[in-house]
Amino acid sequence: MVCIAAFIILCLMSVVVGFLSIFRRDIGKRWWKTFKKSWGCVGKRITLQKCETGFKDDIKNSILSKVIVKRPKWVKPISVGIEVGSVLVVLITVWSLVEGAKAGLALWSLGTCNVQRPESCSLGAEVCSIDGDSGPQNPIEAVGYWFSDWGEIFSAIPDKFRDWENIELGLQGIELKSDNAEAKKVIDIFDPGCSVCLQSYRTQKESGFLKNNNVQLIPFPIQDAEGNFKFKNSKLIVSYVLAVEAEGVSNEYTGEYSPAYAILDRIFTEKEEYDGKMRNFQNLFNDFYSEEEAEHKLVSWLKEFGYHTASRESISKRAHSQEIEGIIAKNNDIVTNDIHAKGIPTMIYNGKKHTGAFEE
Repeated sequence: MVCIAAFIILCLMSVVVGFLSIFRRDIGKRWWKTFKKSWGCVGKRITLQKCETGFKDDIKNSILSKVIVKRPKWVKPISVGIEVGSVLVVLITVWSLVEGAKAGLALWSLGTCNVQRPESCSLGAEVCSIDGDSGPQNPIEAVGYWFSDWGEIFSAIPDKFRDWENIELGLQGIELKSDNAEAKKVIDIFDPGCSVCLQSYRTQKESGFLKNNNVQLIPFPIQDAEGNFKFKNSKLIVSYVLAVEAEGVSNEYTGEYSPAYAILDRIFTEKEEYDGKMRNFQNLFNDFYSEEEAEHKLVSWLKEFGYHTASRESISKRAHSQEIEGIIAKNNDIVTNDIHAKGIPTMIYNGKKHTGAFEE
């Protein structure tokens, strides 16, 4: 272990030694001689050959030479300490390499280097993450989570080679049909309460992406492993959007968008005065409206969209029905277990899966 630990340390020192060699070539020569010895020892270990003891003894003797004269009694404990330290260096290095490989594979396959807490990965795209549960409570659970992460990574790797172009996933949402002859099919999964989704939507709208493609908008209230919703009124909004889409357009509605789409557009783009300040509707639904206030606001919009009392009551009843609960549950299952999304927004277009805010 001593020779392997020395090789690892020498590799880490290479940059510093290389710089010092510019001014002191003798340092580089001495380092290179020692490095070749360590590599020879490591090479034999890799090929399961017996390692020469000379290099190991050289390392230990060089460390102990200054101790043996002044503190002879310290030689044995320090020698043991060198062996233990060598084992720790090797174990830490191996663990770091495994964790680095795990993070890299997760980033490539899932779009995040942290499987349980995607938002905490600074290397991944900016997302509203679909987090796991509260995390391990003891070392045994931590081991289970570690292997579970590997399972998620390996299950998502085939997605990188999957043909997403003509796949039918069975998601239900809002259909936006384009007049563009070259329109492509797009699946856009988002949470009405997610600030990254708001930014993504605005970019899509301003760039003409939504008008130029056949977009299927999938409103998706993010839940954690325990069933709690990430944003306070997201599920209510999604329920009403799906219920309005199922109800159809009222005869008196003259808006540019379908009523279901108009609800989302208002939440992402419009503002209203509240407590003396102009606040965007997403902020109001997330942080200010109670569930009763949020539902009252949604019903008031239905009235604006031309739905009479009977239709509004029908939509409200449908929004709280098992039918809508079933659609939300089905979408959730497809997004998490088939698409393997770890963050929202997630889009499928041009035959690929894209995680994070839309970019032109």
